Amino acid sequence: MTPIRVALVEDHAAFRESLAELLRETPGFTCVGACAEARTALDRLPVIRPDVILMDLHLPGENGLECIRGLRERLPETPILMLTVEEHSGLVFAALRAGASGYLVKAGDSAVVLDAIREARAGGAPMSAPIARLVVQSFHERAPGAPELADLTRREAEILELVAQGWTSKETAAHLDVSIFTVQTHLRHIYEKLHVRSRTAAAAKWRAG
Repeated sequence: MTPIRVALVEDHAAFRESLAELLRETPGFTCVGACAEARTALDRLPVIRPDVILMDLHLPGENGLECIRGLRERLPETPILMLTVEEHSGLVFAALRAGASGYLVKAGDSAVVLDAIREARAGGAPMSAPIARLVVQSFHERAPGAPELADLTRREAEILELVAQGWTSKETAAHLDVSIFTVQTHLRHIYEKLHVRSRTAAAAKWRAG
């Protein structure tokens, strides 16, 4: 099996090296680049063309949001998976709007990170349970009848609820008796459609602007 080629964008040297070592030592993965800042990533990664980019949100120089947007322009088909300590809802939604494919909170569980990389490579939108709950909360905060809410299908809302409870895509697929690909496709549609009507959403738009 061809290993998943992962590039890292992480300014914390010790954590960056631990991730690179994890990828090098785990069958099915390989680390093809490790950048400490956004500018280096924007210069190097379009040349390397990794399968998945694993990125922190807080970077020196250009910030993570600018880096996401720049990489999305240069590598439109490459999933960008956020791995950060930041759980502020405004920054979460700003990252998703900028083009992130998934969002994980750093928790020290390497198995979760590896599973998320696999899911992102397969076209999914992996998220830590606390982040998925933020998405669901924003869904419930919407005014009834809002156009974006009407755009969500019943199945998409059902899947979002399960994800918010911490269910994996595999568990969700088994529960709903559908393929994991179907679940991942629904998740992509959900994150494309869902917007918020709150102060945090306004702050996120301002940061993303």
